[in-house]
Amino acid sequence: MPLARLGDRSLSFRRGGRGEPLLLIQGMAGHVGMWGEPLLAALEHDFDVLAYDHRGIGESSEVPGAFTIADLADDAAALMDALGWGSAHVFGISMGGMVAQELVLCFPERVRRLVLGCTYAGGSGAQIVAPGPLRIFEAMQTGDLDLAVRAGFEANVSGEFAADPAHYETFKQAVLAERVPVPLVLAQAQACFAHDASARLGTVTAPTLVLHGTADQMVLYPNAEHVASLIPGARLHTFPGAGHLFYWEQPDRTAALLREHLVG
Repeated sequence: MPLARLGDRSLSFRRGGRGEPLLLIQGMAGHVGMWGEPLLAALEHDFDVLAYDHRGIGESSEVPGAFTIADLADDAAALMDALGWGSAHVFGISMGGMVAQELVLCFPERVRRLVLGCTYAGGSGAQIVAPGPLRIFEAMQTGDLDLAVRAGFEANVSGEFAADPAHYETFKQAVLAERVPVPLVLAQAQACFAHDASARLGTVTAPTLVLHGTADQMVLYPNAEHVASLIPGARLHTFPGAGHLFYWEQPDRTAALLREHLVG
């Protein structure tokens, strides 16, 4: 993938399609390939799609020390600057949804319309504890790579989706396609735990769509209702029975909802 220069460092990215600009922000331990080719291809029919790897992921430069979700939002804004985007629609999932919240709060003029997927706002109304992360952590402790990837797959998708062996093979290939250092993922987790935009989301004016699978084991579904309740005029759409990676399970439906919300 090409690299965008951000001063003395860089972020790797993928850009494709035509139409209004759409920035995709991945979640914890995610990289560009984790969007899945079906979703990217569907979105590129209607948008100029920009997806990138967070700092320290893949070929993106490492940045020493701890960081915050707001720091990652600064990265996103700097990437937009590097590619000449004054503003864009923004779709962030999981940790990327937290980054998208900070982006719209810190740089409201940069976000045309907002989509938040499988994420949470922090604060007293958020439900942080979920079974999926613990299941993945326990599998990682075994040192068995395949067991850890399998646990990650089953924690991120619905039981029905996980039952198809072909789905697991596609997921495994995507996960292992990029370098994702464990210390970097732990730093991302610390940033997520500290995230709290709950008291500020009432100032968001960008039209917002919230998406969430009801069977999410990584970020529990009530968080979607909490996020949507905090943003004036936000619409909530659920994927009944879908897991955290609802956009893997239903890429065409996800793309259709984005198209409807972003361009009508």
